[in-house]
Amino acid sequence: MVSLGCPKNLVDSERILTKLRADGYRMSPDYAGADVVLVNTCGFLDSAKEESLEAIGEAIAENGRVIVTGCMGKEAETIRTRFPQVLAVTGAHQYEQVVEAVHLAAPAQRSPYLDLVGTREHPAGGAVEDTDLKLTPRHYSYLKISEGCNHRCAFCIIPSLRGDLVSRRPDAILREAEKLVAAGTKELLVISQDTSAYGVDIRHQPRPWHGREVRAHMTDLARELGHIAPWVRLHYVYPYPHVDQVIPLMAEGLVLPYLDIPFQHAAPAVLRRMKRPANDAKVLSRIHAWRDICPDIAIRSTFVVGFPGETEGDFQYLLDWLDEAQLDRVGAFRFEPVEGATANALPDPVPESVKEARYARIMERTAAISAAKLAAKIGRTIHVLIDAVDEDGGATGRSKADAPEIDGEVFLRDAGHLAVGDIVPVVVEDADEHDLYGVPADGKLPEGL
Repeated sequence: MVSLGCPKNLVDSERILTKLRADGYRMSPDYAGADVVLVNTCGFLDSAKEESLEAIGEAIAENGRVIVTGCMGKEAETIRTRFPQVLAVTGAHQYEQVVEAVHLAAPAQRSPYLDLVGTREHPAGGAVEDTDLKLTPRHYSYLKISEGCNHRCAFCIIPSLRGDLVSRRPDAILREAEKLVAAGTKELLVISQDTSAYGVDIRHQPRPWHGREVRAHMTDLARELGHIAPWVRLHYVYPYPHVDQVIPLMAEGLVLPYLDIPFQHAAPAVLRRMKRPANDAKVLSRIHAWRDICPDIAIRSTFVVGFPGETEGDFQYLLDWLDEAQLDRVGAFRFEPVEGATANALPDPVPESVKEARYARIMERTAAISAAKLAAKIGRTIHVLIDAVDEDGGATGRSKADAPEIDGEVFLRDAGHLAVGDIVPVVVEDADEHDLYGVPADGKLPEGL
């Protein structure tokens, strides 16, 4: 399996592989040993499409028997024109079709004695089904709560790839969460295309859960997940008014004090052209209110620079807004036309040289903000989830403000006694623009020694 793109694609890959394993298939660590190769593609940007096509080409060159799935499956004709030898092409989250294609390409030789899906003993007693194959480390897991999106942003084609919002039942999500935690997950990363809109399509219908009813609503779901997992992290949260209700849960410690909000821009004129909410002043006041309730809240976001029609004034507005907002983690992208996006037809495209200059400026500004915020943590004791321990006594982990692979890390010394998945107090000793450096609090020497 070659899985490309976002964590939502990764979850799709896990579900496909889980089904295939239950059907008697085993995973090959390389092309040479595989009877068939699955490529789960990304089709969000033209550059992502090209990466997907390159991955398909590599799989064909190395193995020759390739099934393509994922977002780029919408462009089956493009794929087949370039690679007529592909065995099958399916779209995003079409699990049954992918599995059927694998059955046709490489029929499984089932054995009731060798291919049983096993069980293992839960630490608290009883058996836990071992049915789900994970592509992430054991101690953290992505938890997808819905599929699709009802927004029609000018630069995005996700609705055409994945459809409108379809929410999962809350009881099904919570059962999956319990199962993941029983199997060793310490951190649940809640993902969707629009986490704040969870349950809108099913009118927030409640479902029975452990003797009570839980609504299909972001706030209710976050609260319940907080009682299941040590860490719960919310991704892809649009700043709808009801997000305010989640902040007290963070202050109580039920949910990590972390919000991943895709603001995309701040200048009202640009937001209108993007077809996104353009009430930046209200957002700023809400960010300040959130920090009054939960001072340690970390806010990460992404921004697009060089959107058609973006003036120097618009870009300066964004920089000034960032100075005021003081976001903890920021990623930026140069605008890139995507086939099928309405933004492609907008007038006044921004020259590539200007995009590059603005990208450099926004990254420099946000790096300075990040460095100052991290420097303020020196001397504090924070909790860190350990991701890796090396043979030299060092360890790498993440604070509550750091999501895996997209945010910073915490590098520890004198940490050889720790294990992956431990959540430990750490004294912060140093910082740079993105990362922290420290020592486990239980291993810190008294002052003067």
